[in-house]
Amino acid sequence: MTATLITNIGELTTNVARDGDPCGTMHGAAVLLEGSRIAWVGGMTDAPAQAAARSGAEIVDAHGEAVLPGFVDSHTHLVFGGDRADEFEARTTGAPYAAGGIRRTVAATRAASDEELRARLAGFTAELHAQGTTTFEIKTGYGLTVEDETRLARLAAEVTSEVTFLGAHVVPAEYADRREEYVDLVTGPMLEAVRPHARWIDVFCERGAFTPDESRRILTAGAAHGLLPRVHGNQLGPGEGVRLAVAAGAASVDHCTYLDDADIAALAESETVATLLPGVEFSTRQPYPDARRLIDAGVTVALASDCNPGSSFTSSMPLMVALAVREMGMTPAEAVWAATAGGARALRRDDVGAIAPGMRADLVLLAAPTRVHLAYRPGVPLVRTVWKDGARV
Repeated sequence: MTATLITNIGELTTNVARDGDPCGTMHGAAVLLEGSRIAWVGGMTDAPAQAAARSGAEIVDAHGEAVLPGFVDSHTHLVFGGDRADEFEARTTGAPYAAGGIRRTVAATRAASDEELRARLAGFTAELHAQGTTTFEIKTGYGLTVEDETRLARLAAEVTSEVTFLGAHVVPAEYADRREEYVDLVTGPMLEAVRPHARWIDVFCERGAFTPDESRRILTAGAAHGLLPRVHGNQLGPGEGVRLAVAAGAASVDHCTYLDDADIAALAESETVATLLPGVEFSTRQPYPDARRLIDAGVTVALASDCNPGSSFTSSMPLMVALAVREMGMTPAEAVWAATAGGARALRRDDVGAIAPGMRADLVLLAAPTRVHLAYRPGVPLVRTVWKDGARV
């Protein structure tokens, strides 16, 4: 079994809460990795005895820099064809974002071969790893036929265990006048075909996409087939998405841009995570969600990239941290927690998002003395070394 001892860590973010600090921050720390798991966490002065007991361990000197858990990106759309840079350019001159643009990507994705999609997905996976993301979710939703949704789920499952069936992304053009038939397809043959490759089911409960009644029906069908619910909600305006998610026991409701007091109260009284996606607001120029209001109300908040070709074509979780601090009222510690432990909660994972014995050995060494630099030095490639399952990537 391979072993690695990371020592001389200036600031270690464990996310094991202690003394009122949710980040469980340690200074002058060391971490021992054995195989794919974390074996030991403690003070640097105790590390030599730990290493001596395990001959052959690789010793990595962090030189006083910061270490944190690998980022957990709980919301991406990474399997797609085509490009929508022209839409982004149009928005820079005032054109609004609308959900209908998804249909362009659907057409391009249907036309792409498995080999083309797989190669692009491999590129995105490498991009995520290079920026410190070690766990990520991928949604379908750019196929919208039984065959295409199934192949997108199958391709996604090649690189992650967190696959989400999003046949309810938008109603495709060929069903524009037959909405009920499309919902029948999603809840019937499409769900049956995709289910073996997916863990989650999601629905875009929004104007221009699916109504609350349609969304409820889709989530109920998914649950009956063993898929766990997630919801896109309250992105483009006020709506029922948040309360629908809470009522369904969804692991997360994502976007949460437009919330009223009842929405926030419902989230605070539930186990549903509010996943905020600031890359969307950066790209679409919509108002940023008010993370401060959510956190102060006791809501669990996660950050994710929503990497997709239309509204947030970035895979950078460090950028999400910086935007959350600058635009959404979060402290650096809160933003890093949300991008790691928060993402793990949004995926209902208890083996990632923290640095503690028994957890997966997913860690990031920064070229910076503290996690604050992720927001303090936005756009700078601060991720120096990444370990996933105990191996450098």
